[in-house]
Amino acid sequence: MKLVIAATGASGTVYLQRLLDQIDATTNDIHLVLSGHAKQVAAQETDSLNVPPGVMRHPENDLNVPYVSGSARFDAMVIVPCSMSTLGRLASGSGENAILRAADVFLKERRKLIVVPRETPWSLVHARNVVTLLEAGAVVLPAVPSFYNRPRSVDDVVDTVVWRIIDQLGLPNPRAYRWKTDSAAEFGTQS
Repeated sequence: MKLVIAATGASGTVYLQRLLDQIDATTNDIHLVLSGHAKQVAAQETDSLNVPPGVMRHPENDLNVPYVSGSARFDAMVIVPCSMSTLGRLASGSGENAILRAADVFLKERRKLIVVPRETPWSLVHARNVVTLLEAGAVVLPAVPSFYNRPRSVDDVVDTVVWRIIDQLGLPNPRAYRWKTDSAAEFGTQS
C-alpha cells in the first residue's frame, strides 16, 4: 500500500509514533511529512520521534513530492494528530503546503483520507468543519481511546486509536483487541 502519513501541531505525537511502529515499512510505501508545529510538539512530547527505516521523509513545503498530484497513485493518507487549525484549512480547500495540497488531492480523487483530531472541546466552528470534511468523503477519527481491552499502560490506551486507524486503512492488524460477545457477558452487559 502507498501511504502518506502526516502530522500537524496538535498534541498527540504518541499516536503518530505508535502508528509508525505498527505499519510495516518493508511491505508498504510510506511517505512521512510533519508540519513545523508538529516538529515542535514532537520535541516537547517525546525524546525523539523514531522513524522506521524505509519511511521516506518529506518537508511540508515541498510541492514537488508525488502525492500532491492526482496523477500519482497513492492509496491513503492519514493526518495524525491533526490540529483543528489544519482541519479548518482542509475544510476550506486550502492547498498552501504539501500536507494541505495532498489532503485536497485525496478528497478530489476520492481516495481515503483519515483525519485524527485530538483537540477537545470543540467549538461550533470545529464541528462544522468536521461535517464539511465528512461530506467531502474524509474519515474523521477523533483520538478517543476505548477501554474494554483493559489497558495497562499509556501505549495500550493509545493503541486502541491506532488500531482503528490501521483498520480504516485496511491493513492487517493482528494485535488489535476485538470485541467478543462473551466479553460483553463477562461484564454483565446485554446486547
